[in-house]
Amino acid sequence: MTPSAQAIAAPEKQKSRFPKSVPFIIGNEAAERFSFYGMRSILTLFLVKQFFNPTGNAALSTVADARANSLNHYFVMLAYALPFVGGLVADWFTGKYKLILYISIVYCFGHLLLSIFDTNLDGFTFGVIVVAIGAGGIKSCVSANVGDQFDATNQDLLSKVYGWFYFAINSGSMFSTMLIPWTYQNYGAKWAFGIPGILMALATVIFFSGRKKYVRVAPAGVNKNNLVFITFYALTHLSEKKPGESILDVAKEKFDPEKVEGMKAVYRVIMVFFFALAFWAVWDQCLSEWVLYADKMDRAINLGFTSFTVLAGQVSTINTVFLLIFIPIFNYWIYPALDKRGLKTTPLRRLGFGLLLTASSFVVIAVIHKSIDAGAHPSIWWQVFAYMLLSAAEVLVSITGLEYAYTHSPKSMKSTMTGIWFLVVSAGNLITALVNGFIADGGWWAQNLKGANYEWFFVTFILVFFVIFIFVAPRLKEHNYIDNPEPLKNQVIADTENL
Repeated sequence: MTPSAQAIAAPEKQKSRFPKSVPFIIGNEAAERFSFYGMRSILTLFLVKQFFNPTGNAALSTVADARANSLNHYFVMLAYALPFVGGLVADWFTGKYKLILYISIVYCFGHLLLSIFDTNLDGFTFGVIVVAIGAGGIKSCVSANVGDQFDATNQDLLSKVYGWFYFAINSGSMFSTMLIPWTYQNYGAKWAFGIPGILMALATVIFFSGRKKYVRVAPAGVNKNNLVFITFYALTHLSEKKPGESILDVAKEKFDPEKVEGMKAVYRVIMVFFFALAFWAVWDQCLSEWVLYADKMDRAINLGFTSFTVLAGQVSTINTVFLLIFIPIFNYWIYPALDKRGLKTTPLRRLGFGLLLTASSFVVIAVIHKSIDAGAHPSIWWQVFAYMLLSAAEVLVSITGLEYAYTHSPKSMKSTMTGIWFLVVSAGNLITALVNGFIADGGWWAQNLKGANYEWFFVTFILVFFVIFIFVAPRLKEHNYIDNPEPLKNQVIADTENL
């Protein structure tokens, strides 16, 4: 190459590099998830044995289990309702860094309360509430903070860093659900709840240590072009609606018309999220009700070359194992294989089949519950089978739901949709908490949902959602903003291939 040619040659593109802040964020997430899932792995069992039925009285079992399950699900409900609020506060007032740091300190204080008040129900309950505020307050900001660290020079590494982020979540939860139940059995509740607190303190220290390396997006102040303000304005000005307009079109007189069109996309996705509510009303029971059943099962494992007995709180670890196995199997084998055979695996089809798998997992648990009530000690392998079905359903419903929220909402609404997805998780746990509360209070609920009838109730609940879904899904208006960035506006799309 001549010197003149060298002079005009395009400069070689530099290799993308991960931001120096990434290790601090990944380390923080792993330690925080350890603390969250560690305390959850023993929460229901501890409540029953310490407060609601310490003598193991069989006559008190149903009410005691229901009270513990109710408190557990109220905890999850609060933890998943707050990400929406935390995201707004960070975006409008504090910025993500300050909110994560300050709420993490609150989070640590909540764990301290759990360890201190292990013999005081009121103090312990207050600690549970504080932990929920901590976990929920930072949840939406932590994942968004990852994306903030990247720019045009290293955007190609985003998928890899979120892969590591997901790995941190699952590794933290896996180790904690193995260690904390063992700690509870051998060293008692103070250490079992204290160690998650220590890990949350470590998470806070790790996050603070990276303070000089973070890209910090400044808060933008109150933005009224959002779901809450636009919806409220439209509902309070219905009299101004013109023929042929949608309800939200009224808000275009005061708000950015493009934002209003975006809100329409949000509500279309919410219609799909409604059916995921059936999944979230039951999923968290694998970390509460199922733990109580595992405590009464034969947990001896014989693998031929070794044998051991797992603890009740450790069984949920199998969910993480199945997830790590199923995610690549579904993405790289099952979905492509079905697509090649003309059975297109659309998001709505995945959701529908996921609901059926969820119901089938609860059929297995109903059989287990009936066997336990008859005085038997069924093998823990039956619960492992139920976890396998539920984990497959999680891939089909949860991961598909997040993908659907991203692809079917405009760019400016994607964070909003993530917050709404967490609200669906919260609403599902509210349903389960209320059901368990009714059982604990006695009356006809307690009689009709006694024993395995509890699981059959939720099987019926899911199947009702599924039947409605079959009729509604073909009529859902869809718009993929990845394939077509233009707003849907008022055109009607009825894609009968969605099912």
